[in-house]
Amino acid sequence: MSGFDSNPFVSSADVNPFQDASITEATSGALERAEFNPFSGDGLRDSGTTIPISQPAVLQASVESDPKSVAVAGAASLAKQQEELEKKAAELQRKEQDLQNLQNLAVSRGLPVGERVNNWPPLPRICPIKPCFHQDFEEEIPEQYRKICVRMYYLWLFHCTTLFLNVWACLAYFIADSMAGVDFGLSILWFILFSPVGFICWYRPIYKAFRSDSSFSFFFFFFVFFFQVAVYIIQTVGIPRWGNSGWISSISMIGTNLGVAVVMMVVAGFFTVNAVLAVVLMKMVHSKYRNTGASFSKAQVEFSQEVMSNRTFQTATASAATSAAQGMFQRN
Repeated sequence: MSGFDSNPFVSSADVNPFQDASITEATSGALERAEFNPFSGDGLRDSGTTIPISQPAVLQASVESDPKSVAVAGAASLAKQQEELEKKAAELQRKEQDLQNLQNLAVSRGLPVGERVNNWPPLPRICPIKPCFHQDFEEEIPEQYRKICVRMYYLWLFHCTTLFLNVWACLAYFIADSMAGVDFGLSILWFILFSPVGFICWYRPIYKAFRSDSSFSFFFFFFVFFFQVAVYIIQTVGIPRWGNSGWISSISMIGTNLGVAVVMMVVAGFFTVNAVLAVVLMKMVHSKYRNTGASFSKAQVEFSQEVMSNRTFQTATASAATSAAQGMFQRN
């Protein structure tokens, strides 16, 4: 009976479930742990792995320009702009002065002020012969063609100078050799003939070509100037009795008269320089011509327009048509 009388829910001793050996060991603090501070490096120092610490981004300090250097650079730029403006103002003033001179010249000759006045050749006012052409590189020739056009003008001047010296060399040749009278006479003819012909037939066409971008003027220049180069080569060679003091004629005079031979050799050198410069300038003009867009078809169109707009051609055509019509009516 004693076994049944006992209360199973009553223990004779207070049993503390937390006094279990395993729980007591876990909570008793037998395993002492160091307090972890996340902001101290001790915990990381004890571990075997090393965690790299990245460096913080460093902003580059902006370099401020020195106000003095900026002021100096600005002053230099302003001085350069001022110099360019002064050059343009001087050029504009010069052009205005040239225009005023042309207007005064037109008024003195009784011409309208707006009409273009011929200024070449530059003859004095007292001369009865008046200028025949108008020439102004700065006003009429574009800047990209101005230099080559001026060089062609200088070539023509050198051409005339060479022909003039050729007359004196052939005169000395005639004095030393009485059989060289033909050369002296022909040299005078070449000087009188080729000086204006060169100006009209190859210099003025290239001037007009650069002035108005004329395809017809370009083609006419190349056609005539090719023969001019051939004439320069013949003059350089100096065939006897052809009126040219070239190398053959000058060398043949060495045994007869050394002084005359030297004079003739100088002129032969001038002819040689003429030939070389002519070839070089013709090549330069051709390179400029290829950049202008000129063509043979444009030259044909320009030629037809110029011929049809020519008053002389129109008058001649009208006269011929009228004569033909009258002849047909008379026959009927």
